Amino acid sequence: MNLSDQIKFCSSCGSTVAVAIPQGDNRPRHVCNQCGTIHYQNPKVVAGCIPVWKDKVLLCKRAIEPRRGYWTLPAGFMENSETLEQGAIRETWEEACAKPVNPSLYAIYSLPRINQIYVMFRADIRSSDDFGIGEESLEVKLFTQDEIPWENMAFKVISLTLARYFKEYRTGKFNFVNDIID
Repeated sequence: MNLSDQIKFCSSCGSTVAVAIPQGDNRPRHVCNQCGTIHYQNPKVVAGCIPVWKDKVLLCKRAIEPRRGYWTLPAGFMENSETLEQGAIRETWEEACAKPVNPSLYAIYSLPRINQIYVMFRADIRSSDDFGIGEESLEVKLFTQDEIPWENMAFKVISLTLARYFKEYRTGKFNFVNDIID
């Protein structure tokens, strides 16, 4: 267990927490010394879109850390009480002021090293000007494959998703993928 994952106090009663293997479990967990609450730590789910207009995709230049000033697809952590699709659509609106239509599940990537799962949808945008700069973006722009600023992409998972998308775009056949990125 990483020290950066260390929980010190119980969110239920405020007492101290220790690392122990709870009865009936098989791995160390943060367990409250007073009330016995087990504080599970699970991967975060990131939902996002590949917003498409004809032969172009919509990218956002990040206005926030991590990787401020680098390009990415609109994506972010899911909120409670929303579906994967709703999360991807919300993130696209928040970051790119775009309302994706006809979303289609495209990829699931597990990133165990950073405890994240990316779920990406392909979706259309209504027109070449159906977007704007959201509060988490410095700039938002449509790119063809040749125009993508590959050397200034924020995250490896986004670069891999885009490269795969454009390869499949040329063939006209899009395949769902479930993959691991270390």
